[in-house]
Amino acid sequence: MFNKKIHMSLVASALAGSFALAGSAAATDLKDLHQANTQIQRAAVQSQEKINTIYEQTQELLGEYRVVVDQTDNLKVYNDFLATLVADQQRQIDRIQRQIDGLEKTNQGTVPLMFRMIDSLEQFVKADIPLRTDRRLERIERLRDLMSRSDVQRSEQFRQILEAYEIEMGYGTELAAFQGTLALGGNDITVDFVHLGRLALMAVALDNSAAWVYNKGTGSWESLAASYIPSIGNFIKMARREATLEMDRVPLFAAE
Repeated sequence: MFNKKIHMSLVASALAGSFALAGSAAATDLKDLHQANTQIQRAAVQSQEKINTIYEQTQELLGEYRVVVDQTDNLKVYNDFLATLVADQQRQIDRIQRQIDGLEKTNQGTVPLMFRMIDSLEQFVKADIPLRTDRRLERIERLRDLMSRSDVQRSEQFRQILEAYEIEMGYGTELAAFQGTLALGGNDITVDFVHLGRLALMAVALDNSAAWVYNKGTGSWESLAASYIPSIGNFIKMARREATLEMDRVPLFAAE
């Protein structure tokens, strides 16, 4: 009986120890489970933060991609525009080059013509009445110098040649008087010259003691009768705007 009680006590003690061990193990498992859950939650938070970061980076890359796409489209439009401009400029360059080529061909014909015009003008001046001949020949010499200058455009050279022709035409229509020197018999006489276009070129001494007229047929000066001196004086006054224009006697040579 006593032994049976001892046995029962031992069994009870063993069960109590088992329950105590089981409780202690359960408490340990709960603690580990809590720690594991905490770690899982922390890892989940970190994972979510990484996901958020990746998402934000993805959105930034997507935005940059869209910007690059827009820029690429804009660059394509701009490049197409530049290509159009370049093509138009090339057409203009080609047109200008054709004009230059045509101008060069024109110059090949114009330049010899200009030199012939200068030579013809010189021949005309030398064959004309001795009307300010030195001044006119100097103008022709300046034209020749002008033709040798590379800094003067061809159009300007041609313009000045035409201007010289216009001046020569003016000599044929004007009434003008000027003072100069007349070489006669080895002597230089200071006289007043007056010309009626190319119709008559006359000279009178400053003291009105003598008068002359140029004979284009003989290429020499011939004396005039004293009766012509008042008429020549009137022409000089009219040329100098000292008298009104009116008719007067002019010594002329009959055409042969």
